[in-house]
Amino acid sequence: MKKFLILLLIIYSVFTFSQNKKQEMPWSNGALQVSSNNKYLQHKNGKPFFWLGETGWLLPERTDRDEVDFYLSQCAKNGFNVVQVQTINAVPAFNKYGQPSMTDGFDFSNINQKGVYGYWDHMDYIVKTAEKNGIYIGMVCIWGGLVKAGKMDVDQAKKYGQFLAERYKDSPNIIWFIGGDMRGDIKTEVWQALANSIKSVDKNHLMTYHPFGATSSADWFNSAGWLDFNMFQSGHRRYGQRKGDGEAKKIADTEEDNWRYAEKALSMKPLKPIIDGEPSYEDIPQGLHDASEPRWKDHDVRRYAYWSVFAGSFGHTYGHNSIMQFYRPGLSPAYGAQRAWFDCLNDAGFTQMQYLKNLMLKFPYFERIPDQSIIKGEVGERYERLIATRGEDYLLVYNYTGRNMQIDLSKISGKKKKCWWYNPRTGGYKYIGESDGNKILQITPEKENGEAKDFVFVAVDASKNYL
Repeated sequence: MKKFLILLLIIYSVFTFSQNKKQEMPWSNGALQVSSNNKYLQHKNGKPFFWLGETGWLLPERTDRDEVDFYLSQCAKNGFNVVQVQTINAVPAFNKYGQPSMTDGFDFSNINQKGVYGYWDHMDYIVKTAEKNGIYIGMVCIWGGLVKAGKMDVDQAKKYGQFLAERYKDSPNIIWFIGGDMRGDIKTEVWQALANSIKSVDKNHLMTYHPFGATSSADWFNSAGWLDFNMFQSGHRRYGQRKGDGEAKKIADTEEDNWRYAEKALSMKPLKPIIDGEPSYEDIPQGLHDASEPRWKDHDVRRYAYWSVFAGSFGHTYGHNSIMQFYRPGLSPAYGAQRAWFDCLNDAGFTQMQYLKNLMLKFPYFERIPDQSIIKGEVGERYERLIATRGEDYLLVYNYTGRNMQIDLSKISGKKKKCWWYNPRTGGYKYIGESDGNKILQITPEKENGEAKDFVFVAVDASKNYL
C-alpha cells in the first residue's frame, strides 16, 4: 500500500511539473516594446501583446496576502494580463497590516525594517504574485491629487522615482504609470521629474501617463521621450453630462464616444500606441458622484471596449466599482458601492472581457487598421454607431444596437468571404455562410431573448483558416 501511495505521489508530481512547464509566462517572449509600426505592443521576440487590463487601484492598501492570491488568480482565470494599481494613495499610505509607505517624508533609506512585514514588502508580494499568475502590474506611482495638493515636489519626485526604479527594475512584470487621474498641465515639472528619474535607472520597462477624465496623455506628453505609449481616460459620464474639462466638452454630447480619443491620437506625430486606461466602470453611477443615477452595466463596458479597440487601441482596461476600491461591508464606500468586491468577480463584465482579447488574437495582428469605409450607408451616431476594423484578409464590425448594416466585403482579399456572428457575451461564433467577395452585404444581427443585443460581424477571405 505504501509503495502504491508513493507511486501515486510521483505520478502527481510529474503531472504537476508538466502542467506548470506548459504554462508560458508572457515575459518568456522577452520584454514588452512598441511594435515597428508604432501602433501596438509586442514582446521582444515579436509576439503580439494584447493588453487586457483590470483596475485594482487600492490593492496595496486594502488586501492581505490571501486576498492578493485570490484576486490575482481570478484575474488570470478571466484572461486579464495587466492589473493597474495605485502604489500610494496618501503620504504616507497605510496597508491592511497597518504599515506606512514612508516614515520620514520621501527618505526611503530605512524603509526595510528587520522583522517587520512593511508596506513595500507587501507591494513586493503583489508584484511577485502577479508574476506567478502571468500578470503585469501597471504601477501608478502616486495618485495625482496628492501631487496637486503639494504632497510631492520635484526633489521628492526624483528620490521617489529612484527608489521605485531600483526596487522593481529587475521584475519582469512592471509597467510604469506617471500621473494618476490628473491633467498633465498641472504640476508638469513634478511628473517630468518622476518619469525621468525612473527612466534613468530602469530602461527595461514601458511607461505611460494616466490622465484626468475626458483627456489623453497625448494632449501634453506625446513628444516626451519617456512616454512609450499614450493613455486616455474616457471617463464615467453619459451623453449630456457635460461637467468635464477635456475633449468631450469641445464637441456637444460626446462624453461616451471613447473612439474619438483613439482616432485623434493615431493622427498625431510622432505616432504612438493608444489605450483607454479608464472607461466607465461596471456598477458605478453614471457621472460618478450621485448614487441615485443609473449604473453602468455589462453591455456598457463591452461597448466601451469594442469601440476603443476597433478604433485602433492596442488593448483595453476594464473596471468595476466595488473591485477597484476593494469595498467590503464595514468600509466607507465611494461612488455608492454596495457589494463586496469578492462577490463581484463573477459579474458579467469581469468575465466577458477575455472574449475581446481572444477575438483580436485570432487574426494577423500588426496589420490591423480601423477602417470606417467598410460600412456603407449610415455609420450612425451615439449608440447607433458601427465601428469597423480590418486586416488584409479579415474584417470585423461591432454593432451595439443590433441595427441593420451594409458591409463592403471588397475591402479585404478573396473572391469569396466566409461570415460569422461573434457573440461578445459568450465568445461563441455562429457561421452565417459564404458570400461573394465584392458584394455589399446587407445584414442584421439576430435577436436574443426577443431583444437586440450587441454582436460582432466577422468576414474572412474564404481561403484562410483563422477560425
